[in-house]
Amino acid sequence: MLLARHKRKSFLHRIVTGDEKWIHYDNPKKRKSWRPPGHASTSTAKPNIHGKKLMLCIWWDQLGVVYYELLKPNEIITGALYRTQLMKLSRALKEKRAHYYSRHDKILLHDNARPHVAASVKTYLKTLK
Repeated sequence: MLLARHKRKSFLHRIVTGDEKWIHYDNPKKRKSWRPPGHASTSTAKPNIHGKKLMLCIWWDQLGVVYYELLKPNEIITGALYRTQLMKLSRALKEKRAHYYSRHDKILLHDNARPHVAASVKTYLKTLK
């Protein structure tokens, strides 16, 4: 239905969407060794099988990524942090997508997570229209 609507009147260029994702990373050094048949192999335990993780916050439109931010280890999204990120997103849109920034019918698509609907965030979004 949305694709049919888009064919009638384009609207996807109006949408900027964002999301957060935990990124797991680890840089293990694996040492391979070959042993002739009949010789015992050496086994070592895997260090920290759960690795480390960071949160990636990313915003994009139909042309690609507009803004992203990697949070510090174990840092999470709060209303204040999300509001700050929206300010940075607004600046990035002004620099990278001037045509979008000046539109009156722009759409920011995000979910209803608590930080996204905090009072300070709603107030800031109203100032951006």
